[in-house]
Amino acid sequence: MTSEPSRQVPTHDIPEGMSPDARETWPSPELINSWLGDQDIDFEFRPGEDIAVHDDPETVAAARRFRDVLGRFASGVTVVTGVSHDEPVGLTCQSFSSVSLDPPLVLFIPAKTSRAWPLIQRSGKFCVNFLAHDQAELSNTMASRGIDKFAEVKWTPSPATGSPLLEGALAHVDCTIHTVHEAGDHYVVIGRVVDLVTDEDDGASTDPLLFYRGEYRTAGRR
Repeated sequence: MTSEPSRQVPTHDIPEGMSPDARETWPSPELINSWLGDQDIDFEFRPGEDIAVHDDPETVAAARRFRDVLGRFASGVTVVTGVSHDEPVGLTCQSFSSVSLDPPLVLFIPAKTSRAWPLIQRSGKFCVNFLAHDQAELSNTMASRGIDKFAEVKWTPSPATGSPLLEGALAHVDCTIHTVHEAGDHYVVIGRVVDLVTDEDDGASTDPLLFYRGEYRTAGRR
């Protein structure tokens, strides 16, 4: 019976002064790179959207500049909801817009890092909830990870798609997914509107929750 020949490690892969059998204890390439820097870091762009950028000062500065300048555009705050395996899912989203009247289309733009979006995409439908001025805590909850987002949230299924209608929201835009486009580190999701509801349908009316320069704001009436 002959013994199996030992695996030879090319000598050019072994640093000078290190024995060949020490290779098994070398740190992983990922760990070495983390010591050396030039790694991707999470950079918060919007609530709940951590976008990976390289950690070199120039890239971080450019990302910060992009965020700060775009933050001068005040926007409403929405929560996009859906149902996956009979469980509610949702994500906070600032990037929302109407697209077309005929046919009725809207869009929202989730980050590729979103955990809720793939679940919503598989369902083929979603509801956009416009948040009211007193729902900043709800926005933060839906932007969080690692928690049961709907544990203390009151909602009802929409008549058209069954997606969650959040209690207290200003309006609900219920949709089926029309098209999805890849756009850098986000997706552009276009939905076809199948139902519309506002708080005025229930005899109520209140101000919207806004987001401006990295902070929640409210609309001051004059």
